[in-house]
Amino acid sequence: MQMVLDGLFLLSQDRGMNKRFAPTAPRTHIAPVVERIETVLVDLPTIRPHKLSVATMDGQTLMLVKVHCSDGIVGIGEGTTIGGLAYGGESPEGMKLATDTYFEPVIMGQDATRVQALMARIGKMVKENRFAKNAVETALLDAHGKRLGLPVSELLGGRRRDRLPVAWTLASGDTGKDIAEAERMLDLRRHRIFKLKIGAKRLKEDIAHVAAIKRALGERGAVRVDVNMAWSETEAAYGMAALADAGCELVEQPVNSPAALARLVRRFPVALMADEALTGPESAFEIAKIAGADVFAVKIEQSGGLYNAQRVAAIADAAGIGLYGGTMLEGAVGTIASAQVFSTFANLQWGTELFGPLLLTEEILARPLDYSDFELTVPAGPGLGIELDEERIAFFARNGLRKTISAG
Repeated sequence: MQMVLDGLFLLSQDRGMNKRFAPTAPRTHIAPVVERIETVLVDLPTIRPHKLSVATMDGQTLMLVKVHCSDGIVGIGEGTTIGGLAYGGESPEGMKLATDTYFEPVIMGQDATRVQALMARIGKMVKENRFAKNAVETALLDAHGKRLGLPVSELLGGRRRDRLPVAWTLASGDTGKDIAEAERMLDLRRHRIFKLKIGAKRLKEDIAHVAAIKRALGERGAVRVDVNMAWSETEAAYGMAALADAGCELVEQPVNSPAALARLVRRFPVALMADEALTGPESAFEIAKIAGADVFAVKIEQSGGLYNAQRVAAIADAAGIGLYGGTMLEGAVGTIASAQVFSTFANLQWGTELFGPLLLTEEILARPLDYSDFELTVPAGPGLGIELDEERIAFFARNGLRKTISAG
């Protein structure tokens, strides 16, 4: 009997020991959530009028987004367009309204670390609004990169390059001024690829303008043109042949229709690039399917975000279509968001056009971007790797300090 009692005592002691040293259940991880979204319109002047076939810009309006998270981290993003509503269906004012009214309630209180899930949630509740979606996605990625101590490029699979070649757009509309501007950029070693905005004048005037600039630059600078859909297919056929003779190496979106692009492509010894026709992965697939372009101008805003821009690039790669990193003339935030994703592309045969901040007279970053030796350095810090100059933002904000001082 005593042996039984002794055995029970030892068993109870053993169970107690196991209980004391058994692994505890893992604590439930409480993820940071989105607490609020802040938006502001910032109006900045440009260094000169920027003339396109659809509008002439004397300034640029940025819609800046700040996503505030419960862990104290704030991510920043940007929505920008060209000439207000002259270019497309979204304007900075409309982006702000959509973000404040529709986007914020959808993601309030949601896990801030699950960026793609949040964007899918927004996508179910908000149709279109690709530019505004890009701004919010950028801010969420910036916040998560800061949270993890990683650049946005690493969240997107890892960068393949730290510097990106940058083209400069000549758009004063005056041949002499454009030549002088190009010469200055070459002397500064800032740009040696030049894109000319044409389509607002008569066809032969535009051709003469391009030819004169190419003659002046010779082999020192590459010349490309952007027509912004201003030509008919007949005009485009004549224009592309003449541009090829003038030494132009690429023509961007001369016509509106993807079908017309497909009829024009490879007829002339000059590359044809799709831009406005690209509105995300679906349109990229349709253009690739009909072999409608030699090159895709990938833009994060038109694609609807950084992840979608990567999908557009993947479709281009699969179809043997070259890639060009495009711009909506974004300010510093949108430009670096673009640079972060473009740095991850396997191919970037035609470089980028990320000169937007250089078109503005005002600096809005605490530390300016590095444009040197014809390239832009992609920041290596956490998130986007940039910091806003909050005093400058407050000064140039619409109804901000600058307007108050002017009124006084």
